[in-house]
Amino acid sequence: MAANHPFRVPKKPCTVDIISDPVCPWCFIGKKNLDKALEEADPLYVFELRWHPFQTYPDIPKEGIDKKKHSEDKHGSTHISEVVEMRIGDILRTTYDALEYKLSGIVGNPLDYHRLVYFAGEQDHDMQHDLVDEVLLGYFTEEKDIADREYLVECAGKIGIEGAAEFLEDPNNGLIEVTEDLKKYSGTKQVPYYVFNGKVDCVGAQPSEVFMRAFEAATK
Repeated sequence: MAANHPFRVPKKPCTVDIISDPVCPWCFIGKKNLDKALEEADPLYVFELRWHPFQTYPDIPKEGIDKKKHSEDKHGSTHISEVVEMRIGDILRTTYDALEYKLSGIVGNPLDYHRLVYFAGEQDHDMQHDLVDEVLLGYFTEEKDIADREYLVECAGKIGIEGAAEFLEDPNNGLIEVTEDLKKYSGTKQVPYYVFNGKVDCVGAQPSEVFMRAFEAATK
């Protein structure tokens, strides 16, 4: 076994709890910003990422609702919706490899998504993090249905998560755990919401620099 380098500073452990609503585009942008910070900070910290469910609109029916109409209802007017959605599209297009934000498609109820994310986390937290990225990328840029089990299983397969189809087939699998987590974080005022090492928190789609400062503060 190789000896430790005498001048190598050991990495500090940093747990990141992420409370996120998958149908919220700011949560997707926040994840992309977090990923940028994680990559930059990798030489300094050992990260454990843990995703937790949040549902801003828990009454969305299983069959879903039109994304554009949902955005208009949420923002109170067509004009405000268009301004906000254009801003989101500009951020993704200019910052993240020319990602094209799509407002077409439907907003489905994400309960099965949350159950699958829980299942992935029971196997491996890194795989859980990668699953979130895979699902949300398709949802926000390819008009995929976040409530479609076939799509969710396909994403799980790409990440290497085994047993996803069998897990989702039983609607009770993971339901208690997800429901408890939803209740636990129901008082969260805004998402995305992040907690670092259980003592430092921040809210919103923060730039990577804010996450870097949070890592430092949480590991002192």
